[in-house]
Amino acid sequence: MTRTFSASVKRLKTIPVLFSSWFEDKQWSVRPYQKQMVKAFAEQRSTLLIAPTGAGKTLSGFLPTLIDLAKHPQTGLHTIYISPLKALTQDIHRNLQQPIDDMSLPITVGARTGDTTAYQRQQQRKRPPNILLITPESLMLMLSYADAPRIFGQVKAIIVDEAHSFAFTKRGDFTALALARLQSLSPELVRFGLSATVAQPEALAAWLGSSGEPCEVLAVKSKVKPKIKLLKTKERMPFGGYMGKYAVKDIYAQIATAKTTLVFVNTRAQAELIFQHLWTENTQVLPIAIYHGSLSKEQRQKTEAMMASGKLRAIVATSALELGIDWGDVDLVIQVGAPKGVSRLLQRIGRSNHRMDEPSQALLVPANRFETLECQAAINAIKQGELDGDSPHSGALDVLPQYILNCVCSQPASMDEIYQQVLDASPYGGLDLQTFTSLWQFTENGGYALQAYERYNRLTEIEPGVFAPASKRITMRHRQNIGTIVEAGRLRVKRLRRAHQGKIIGEVEEYFAQQLVPGDTFFFAGEVLRFEGIKDMMVEARPGKAKEPKIPSYVGGQMPLSTFLADGVRALLNEPEKWRALPKQVREWLDLQAGFSLIPSTDRVLVEQFPFRQTQYTLFYTFEGRKANQTLGMLVTRRMEKLGLKPLSFSITDYGLSISSIAVVEEAHIPALFNPDILGDELEDWMLAAPMLKRSFRRVAVVSGLIEQQYHSTRKTMKQVTFSTDLIYDTLREHDPDHILLRVTREDAERELLDLQRLGDTLIRFNGMFAFQQLEKASPMAIPIVLDVKSEQIKGQGAEALLEQASLYQEAENMLQEVKDLLSKKRDV
Repeated sequence: MTRTFSASVKRLKTIPVLFSSWFEDKQWSVRPYQKQMVKAFAEQRSTLLIAPTGAGKTLSGFLPTLIDLAKHPQTGLHTIYISPLKALTQDIHRNLQQPIDDMSLPITVGARTGDTTAYQRQQQRKRPPNILLITPESLMLMLSYADAPRIFGQVKAIIVDEAHSFAFTKRGDFTALALARLQSLSPELVRFGLSATVAQPEALAAWLGSSGEPCEVLAVKSKVKPKIKLLKTKERMPFGGYMGKYAVKDIYAQIATAKTTLVFVNTRAQAELIFQHLWTENTQVLPIAIYHGSLSKEQRQKTEAMMASGKLRAIVATSALELGIDWGDVDLVIQVGAPKGVSRLLQRIGRSNHRMDEPSQALLVPANRFETLECQAAINAIKQGELDGDSPHSGALDVLPQYILNCVCSQPASMDEIYQQVLDASPYGGLDLQTFTSLWQFTENGGYALQAYERYNRLTEIEPGVFAPASKRITMRHRQNIGTIVEAGRLRVKRLRRAHQGKIIGEVEEYFAQQLVPGDTFFFAGEVLRFEGIKDMMVEARPGKAKEPKIPSYVGGQMPLSTFLADGVRALLNEPEKWRALPKQVREWLDLQAGFSLIPSTDRVLVEQFPFRQTQYTLFYTFEGRKANQTLGMLVTRRMEKLGLKPLSFSITDYGLSISSIAVVEEAHIPALFNPDILGDELEDWMLAAPMLKRSFRRVAVVSGLIEQQYHSTRKTMKQVTFSTDLIYDTLREHDPDHILLRVTREDAERELLDLQRLGDTLIRFNGMFAFQQLEKASPMAIPIVLDVKSEQIKGQGAEALLEQASLYQEAENMLQEVKDLLSKKRDV
C-alpha cells in the first residue's frame, strides 16, 4: 500500500555515511533487507519483515527511523514500537540506545508499560519522546486522552514486533483497532511488522495492513538450522505428568557444562517446581534465577539486569521470556515439557546463539512418553522447515464496546465515524452495520434490560449524532480496565521481615490463597514461604522450611496442542522406521502397543474398550488437544446417557479421551457416539445447562466494560465479579434473550473454551472412520490417559499427593507388566 505526504520532507532511500561507518566500526555489514526497509519507509510501503533470529530484525525496523530523525530532527513522537511483552520493551530500549549514543544522534527514546511510574507517564504526555516503546494496552490508554491527536498526529511509523505471537488472538484484535485509531490520527504513517516465525505470511500481512490492503512481505532465509536433540537420560520416563521432575539431574548437568542456559517451561507452577529441584541439585552453587509474569516488577527487572550483565548461569522461565530478548551469550536452551507448537518451540530455541550465522542449540525434555512423540514430531518439522500458528478469525466483538468508549473518551464522535475506523482494522473488515449498531447501543446504555440502571448509561449525546462519556467517572473507570487479558483474581504476596512489614514479590491467584491456612508453606519467587494470613488483600508470608510445600497453580497455564503438531505425532506413529530416533523405553512402549492393540493411524480414530477398576473404559485417540477433548467428553457422555450406557466420568489429555461407564460400549455404539450430529442437540442441551456459558459471559462482561475488575485503588475479587456477572447473565436470559452480549458470549465460548471448530473438523473428517479394539486390559498407550497422572493438579495435599503420584506411577508400571505377560502367553500358545 503506497501513500504520499501532503506536506512532507523528502526521505532518504540510501544508508548515510554516518550509519555506514557505524556498521563498519561494529564490524558488521548493512544487509540487503535492511536497505530495503529504509527504501520501503521512504516510499511509504508498509512491510512485514520475516527474518531468522539474530538477523538484525529489530535494527532493520528502527533503521529508517534513526536515519530519518538524523536527517530531519523533530520534537515529538516520530515512531511507535509495539511489543507484546514488557521484558521485550525493556530489552529493546537498552539495545536501541547503543547506536543513538554511538552516533550522538539527536533522538529521544521512552518506554511505557504497566511498570512505568505515574510521573514518567505524565512527562511522556507533556514532552513525547521521538521513539516510544509501548505495549498494546498502554498504547490504547494513551489514545483515550484528549491530547491523543497532538501526541500521535505526526507519527511517521509504527513497528509491531513479534506480530505472529498475538495477531490472531483477542489481544491481536485489540491491537488492530489501536492501529486503525493511529491511522485516523496520522493518515500517512507507515506500518512495519517484525517476526522470526510465521506460518502464514499472507494472513499476517493482511492483519498488519490497512483498509483491506495487505502490507508487503519481505522474507529472509536462514542459512543455518538449529541443532535440536532429545535429552538423553538413564532415568525411567513416567507415563504421565507435566513437570519433568525425573530429568532434573540431567538438566542440571547440562547447565553446569554450558556458559548460560535458558530453561523454558510451559507453566508458572512448573517454573517454581523445576527451579526448586534445580537448587536441590545445585552442588556447585551456580547462580540460577526464576522468571515468570506473576513475579513483581522489581524481581523481574533484577533478573533481566543480571542476565544482561552475564551474572547468571541459568534462568528457569515461562513464555514471558520467549520473544526477541537479545542475550547473545545464551548458548543453550532447554525446553522442559512438550512444546505444543512448532513455531513456539522455534521461537524459544532462537534465544540461544542469538546471531544469524550460528545455529541455535536446544535440548527437549519430554515430561512423559506421549510428549516424547510430540517433541520428536516438532524436531522433524523444524528440520523440514515447516511451521504452525494460529489461523485468522473475525474480530472478537466484546473488544468493540471498549474501543468505542476509548475513542469518545479522547474526543466526542459519531457512530459512523467510529464504525469506519473499525472497518479499517483487518479483523473487523467484514463487520456488518447492524451488529455494530447493537454493540454501540450496548455501550451507550447497556441495552433494553439494563438501560434503567444509571451505571450502564456510559455515553451521552452532546449534539445530534455526536456522543461523549456520560461522566468523568465513566472515563476513569474505563481507563483503569483497558485490555483483553481477563485474569483470575489475584492477591499480592508480601514477604515479611517483621510484623506486617515487608516487600511485595509478586502475585498468586485468589483461589490458591483461599486454600491456605496459617502455617502452610508454598513455593514462590524461588523460595519456600510460610503463610501467615491475608491482610488488606495481600498474602503475608515469611521465609520458612518444609519438605513438601504447596505449588501455586495458575488458571490457563496449559497451552493447547497445535493441529499441525498433532498431525505430526500421528504421522510419526505410522512411520516405525523413524522410531529409531526415540529413547529405547519409548520404542518398547510403542512395540508393546502394536502387539497388544493397534497404533493409531492417520486416517482412522482408534477406539479401545477394556475393563479397568471394576468399570468399563472406552478410549478415543483424537490427538486434538485438551479443549476439544474436554468438549467431546461432555457431549459423548450425554449421548451415552441417552443410549443407556451409564457413563460415570471421563479424563482427557492432549492426545485422547477416556470415558468410564457401567455398561460395556460395543463397536455398534461408536458411529452414534463419534458423530458430527453430536454438535446439535447434545451441544445445545449441555451449553444451556452447564455453568460454562456463565464463565464465558464473565470474560465478555469484563472485556466489554459491563463489569470492572479495577476501581480506584481497589481490585474486585473474582468472587465479587462472578456474583455480579452471574446475576446480570440470568437477568438478560430472562428479560432480554436477544441481547448482543449473549450472542457474543456464545461465540466466545465456542471459540475460546470449546474449540468447536477443531472438534467439528475432526468429527467430520473421521465420521465412520474408526478402528475398534475390544481388549482384556488397558493398552500401553491407554495407561497415561486412564491414570491421567498430572503433577499440575497438586494443590496442597503435600506428602499425600506425592505419595498418590508415586502409587499411580507404580500402578502404571504394573499395568505395563501385565500387558507384557499377556503378550508373552499369546506368543507361547
